Amino acid sequence: MPTSKPSRRVVLGGAAAALATVPFLPESAHAAAPAPVSPSYRWRNATIGGTGFVTGVLFHPSVRGLAYARTDIGGAYRWDERAARWTPLTDQLGWDDWNLLGVEAMAIDPVHPNRLYLALGTYAQSWAGNGAVLCSDDRGATWTRTDLAVKLGGNEDGRGAGERLLVDPRDSDTLWLGTRHDGLLKSTDRGATWAGVSAFPATPSATGQGVTLLVAAGRTLYAGWGDGDGTAATSNLYRTTDGTTWEAVPGQPTGTSAKVPIRAAYDAHTHELYVSYADAPGPNGQADGSLHKLATGRGKWADVTPVRPGGTTSDGSVDSFGYGGVAVDARRPGTVVVSTNNRWAAVDTLYRTADGGRTWTSLKDAAVFDVSETPFLKWGAEQPKFGWWIQAVAVDPYDSRHVVYGTGATLYGTRDLRHWAPQVRGLEEASVTQLVSPPVGEAHLLSGSGDIGVLYHERLTASPSRGMAANPVFGSATGLAQAAGRPAYVVRTGWGDNGNGAFSGDGGRTWAPFAAQPSLAHDAPGPIATNADGSVLLWSFVHWDGTKYAAHRSADNGTTWTEISSFPKGATPVADPADPTLFYAYDTDTGTLLASTDSGLSFTGRAGGLPAGDSQFQLVAAPERSGDLWLSVKWNGLYRSIDGGVSFAKVASCWASYTLGFGKAADGAGYPAIYQVGSTETITAVYRSDDEAKTWVRLNDDAHQWGWTGQAITGDPRVYGRVFLATNGRGIQYGEPV
Repeated sequence: MPTSKPSRRVVLGGAAAALATVPFLPESAHAAAPAPVSPSYRWRNATIGGTGFVTGVLFHPSVRGLAYARTDIGGAYRWDERAARWTPLTDQLGWDDWNLLGVEAMAIDPVHPNRLYLALGTYAQSWAGNGAVLCSDDRGATWTRTDLAVKLGGNEDGRGAGERLLVDPRDSDTLWLGTRHDGLLKSTDRGATWAGVSAFPATPSATGQGVTLLVAAGRTLYAGWGDGDGTAATSNLYRTTDGTTWEAVPGQPTGTSAKVPIRAAYDAHTHELYVSYADAPGPNGQADGSLHKLATGRGKWADVTPVRPGGTTSDGSVDSFGYGGVAVDARRPGTVVVSTNNRWAAVDTLYRTADGGRTWTSLKDAAVFDVSETPFLKWGAEQPKFGWWIQAVAVDPYDSRHVVYGTGATLYGTRDLRHWAPQVRGLEEASVTQLVSPPVGEAHLLSGSGDIGVLYHERLTASPSRGMAANPVFGSATGLAQAAGRPAYVVRTGWGDNGNGAFSGDGGRTWAPFAAQPSLAHDAPGPIATNADGSVLLWSFVHWDGTKYAAHRSADNGTTWTEISSFPKGATPVADPADPTLFYAYDTDTGTLLASTDSGLSFTGRAGGLPAGDSQFQLVAAPERSGDLWLSVKWNGLYRSIDGGVSFAKVASCWASYTLGFGKAADGAGYPAIYQVGSTETITAVYRSDDEAKTWVRLNDDAHQWGWTGQAITGDPRVYGRVFLATNGRGIQYGEPV
């Protein structure tokens, strides 16, 4: 990743863990008349372009132009060759199925072109739900679902390995699924039922890798095993010739560089199986690796590693890396492409051979990149990198010069092996954390996300032309706020390599870093607020592991900072949009609303006895009003105060509220439209109220749910009905009345 600090793709705690512990109430406990569904809302992504880890790509071997991609937290996609864009296939997965947005593996049937299978499950931890398998007969347009009794790990270490799912070439009704903790599973009815394969000889361990790949070489099936130690005493590659008995493959490579089999590809022309290896599952933590090929007919192995890790780079650092994706050219015997992975010093590359691995060419050396369609890929630099986290590589079986590879942020493609550009239209995987819709100016949206910082969206249908907000660049954003009475003034905070806070005087087009920052900012940058006229900043500090610290205040645009001892540690500061002397904070530990009447110098308690115990409760101030506060407390409901937090009343129209925001009022209405992710009956969905939360209308439908959507929502203050929604893996969704 571009920053050394953890993001949601490498930390298995945080928000994901919190979600897993939510005690969802049974549906019967809240049976009520469903809210009406708006029949005329259109939902689209606010275009960024990729932004997440593409963990797998499959071209269909018998249908020209048909391909599929999987991601670690953002579902699966089908490539539309005519439109040159990706179509999302798993947006129908809803709130309770958030753990299924991580795709562990996918499989296609070479004999039946319309069949597609997905193995879903984001986390294999004890707090996560079990995985599921989806089966489609129409290329992902509709699905049949089978819930599994085991957990899968689409966002765990090793998620770029695979594929772990395979259609048996001898019988299309038979599927094989490799798991992390439960060995090898088999289905003989196209995924409707599954059973463990007792004959599979490997024994799972606590590493959480298990079966890393499944591949067919003719009628022989091979399974990679990631729980070995790299010695001759333990095998990491097994095979079966009859689908019943399994054995360790003789003579397989050993040693640290061949500890974990990552990917495999079979050359049907030469009858050779290529296997990439690393000393760790990746995408992080790899320092050694290799590539080997097996002549399957003769049982002879050969080391065809392009470049051995461990050399010295031009700056004197060690050139450590593993090997990742590997793909064969279906049209040219002996032509193979393999990727390095986790090669930070010399930067990752693709190596290509046309002679079975005797000689190799680095495709990076002559690469010409065009990222004009997705400028954020420059990451604040002059030129983009060739890539990082490259574990997905594919060669078009109908076009030898059409090669694609996934990175931690996009999918690159070439048609001539030299010129590369993102091939990622329609694929959006950002984990969005902040949304601001300015009341004036060119952009109707500013956003903050995990891994890609802050963006200024001057158009919703094109990737932001300025790319990631720079000076400094953030790997992940933690705070974004605009002065309500001075909208040209915006502040942001996050995990940055050269500072953790910045301000803008032109609405977010350009930025300057704070002249100074509290020492806590480097390791625990949290949310930030600015008062109505932009004269005061309040910055709260929360470490990525959840540890909370005292907030700090600046009255000179970030030049000096003073600790606020009376501010609840780790709370999110909220500015009153009409009175610059007022700030609010909700202490989630005690269930108390605190307020400041002296521009944030001190805070005192007001209403108490409110729901407590969850750091994700959200307090929002209604625009253009003083003291009008709304408190979303998840399954505890929604509360409102009209006296600046002195007292709160529970809103009777919904039993759950996760995130809430405001937009332009409906014609004739005297109060802003309210947008909410919550529950008015049994369904957690996106709602709008035009009458101060007396009644609600559902805006999304069952085909547009996007898993967990509880982080942020806001309406457009200039366009009635337009709503922006943050998702955890499907980017920014925005809906509009047709």
